[in-house]
Amino acid sequence: MFTEERLDRVLQILHDQGMVKVKDLSALFQVTEDCIRKDLKNLENAGKLKRTYGGALLSQDYPLKRDVIDRRDTNIEKKNLIAQKAFELIRSNETIFLDISTTNIMVAERLAKSHKRLTVVTNMIDIMQTLAVNPDITSIGTGGIMYRTVNGFMGAAAIEIIKQYSFDRAFIGTCGLDLTDNSITTLGVEDGLTKKAAIASSRHKYLVMEKDKFYFNDSYKFAHFDDIDGIITDSMPDEATARKLYSAGVTIQ
Repeated sequence: MFTEERLDRVLQILHDQGMVKVKDLSALFQVTEDCIRKDLKNLENAGKLKRTYGGALLSQDYPLKRDVIDRRDTNIEKKNLIAQKAFELIRSNETIFLDISTTNIMVAERLAKSHKRLTVVTNMIDIMQTLAVNPDITSIGTGGIMYRTVNGFMGAAAIEIIKQYSFDRAFIGTCGLDLTDNSITTLGVEDGLTKKAAIASSRHKYLVMEKDKFYFNDSYKFAHFDDIDGIITDSMPDEATARKLYSAGVTIQ
């Protein structure tokens, strides 16, 4: 098979499956893994895909880069499953932090209908509005610079408020993981520093993320695997990824 034919076939598989792995392509095309890595690098340089640890994803406008109003309508079933798992971890009389995340809006919806007595600090306006209906929940907004694309607050002013609290649990959104250096990523520095402050102020730290994000990473690294306690997701990642997380002391729920 000529190189161009192989590259076309790789892209076809990507469009069908959403991701590819180097070892699988190597076996399929009966070429070395180094050859496949070179193919993926060429396709990445052409803007066709994004390389990840051990494979690649389609290059596309990932859902988390859209405005929050658009993101609320993506992966609803998966987010509902994640939100339910997060909700079940929260106990009455705790102080928790809910980060900017459309999944955390669903966590807030469950809390608003519950009988749990809580203090909830958040930097997302949607979450504050959702919790306002429940008199058993004290909802505290961080304030700060308002970012319309996420309908929430990020940056120095929000961070200063977050630092004043000691959270029992923090539920943090993420754009994905970088398995090459065990880092946790997001879109930009202001969001990343705000998440970092919440993690530092919490006893138990969880990422809330769909399975796809195990194989995607963005531009700003705000934490590493050993900074968190667990990942709450809709389904388990592949065995190699799970082992890497477990070795860093991270549970997957």
